[in-house]
Amino acid sequence: MYADDPPCVTLKVGGSLYDLPDLGQRLRTFIEGLDAGRVLLFPGGGAAADVIRRLDADHRLGEETAHRLALRTLSVNAHFLHAVLPDFEVVETLPGVPRLAIADPFALLDGDDALPRRWDVTSDSLSVQCSRLAGARELIVLKSVPFQGSTEEAVAQGIVDPYFTEALRRFPIDVRFACLR
Repeated sequence: MYADDPPCVTLKVGGSLYDLPDLGQRLRTFIEGLDAGRVLLFPGGGAAADVIRRLDADHRLGEETAHRLALRTLSVNAHFLHAVLPDFEVVETLPGVPRLAIADPFALLDGDDALPRRWDVTSDSLSVQCSRLAGARELIVLKSVPFQGSTEEAVAQGIVDPYFTEALRRFPIDVRFACLR
């Protein structure tokens, strides 16, 4: 991040939202209401990551191997988001986030050992790490269910992954939740 860069906000787009036929328009409407000079979308895993979970269960791939494969699905989902938001740029390096960007999680985080590689560390926690790397001032977690509470309550209710509060302890950032459904 550079001193003259406008503020950046990260939107973690939950994979449960990918079945919305008007996802692109909903994201645009949400973004229009933000006070941010730059917006970085971080894709959730959704059904693609669930496939890897099943493959791991069937073939005992091991958490590190499965986690790395799931990280690759996030890159596929980044390109899906680009297909519904073609004016957003998919970015593979940080800092220097353009005004409208989508993070390619595999390119950005595959060699990064800041977070453990296990199933309780999902795209929720990874979005915290990516927000730090991007110099974002806020992380907004977009989900399919309404939620207003603390991050600890979000973990307890299964809104975010079990590692989320630890990721925030390690990489502090303001977080809020929003329902896009």
